[in-house]
Amino acid sequence: MVYAMTYDAKSVDDYVAAIPGERQAAVRRLLETIRSNLPEGFEETIQYKMPSFVVPLSRYPDGYHCESNTPLPFISIASQKNHISLYHSGLYADSDMLEWFTAEYARRVQGRLDMGKSCVRFRKPEAIPFELLGELARRMSVERWIELYESRTAG
Repeated sequence: MVYAMTYDAKSVDDYVAAIPGERQAAVRRLLETIRSNLPEGFEETIQYKMPSFVVPLSRYPDGYHCESNTPLPFISIASQKNHISLYHSGLYADSDMLEWFTAEYARRVQGRLDMGKSCVRFRKPEAIPFELLGELARRMSVERWIELYESRTAG
């Protein structure tokens, strides 16, 4: 079966309803894991056609890449052609967080970590390590993410 890689959803619920049925439960659980573990201050929205957790413009009016109308992204979730993706900007920006995550993944999860710079791919929805991803979501506050983002973009 071939899956669309983007969905023109206006809300997170619309996005979940549009993805293939066999992935909906995993994406719902992943969203709930992030919602219940993310520190206060992030906002849930659709950004770049994906369910996302961002720093709202009310908190960081400079926006993303000097686009004052685009909230600073932090975590996004997508149903891609062959996998479910979790994009976590903190993994790309914070080497200590990346080191912790890769070590914990290897310790807790059977199989190889399939990861790009900030993208963790899950080919089997039943193999998503929800508890570990909840811990990952808890590890960075809005304040720390803004500080880290600004330190990486200054110059």
